[in-house]
Amino acid sequence: MPAPSRTPYAQFQAELEQIMLHKWLASESEGKDIGFERALNDWALNHRAAWRREQNNGQKPAPARKG
Repeated sequence: MPAPSRTPYAQFQAELEQIMLHKWLASESEGKDIGFERALNDWALNHRAAWRREQNNGQKPAPARKG
């Protein structure tokens, strides 16, 4: 069953939360702040597609992680 539809702003907020989590985890892993732009690019390239698939399937997304 698909997840209930959300407003575009709610979708944006959910993605931003995942990007910020990814930024924090990657920064902790590297021992320094990687910055928002790098976190955004890395998350979008490596995690966004799977996260969106999970969202569309109504599953809770796995936490973003450096990988």
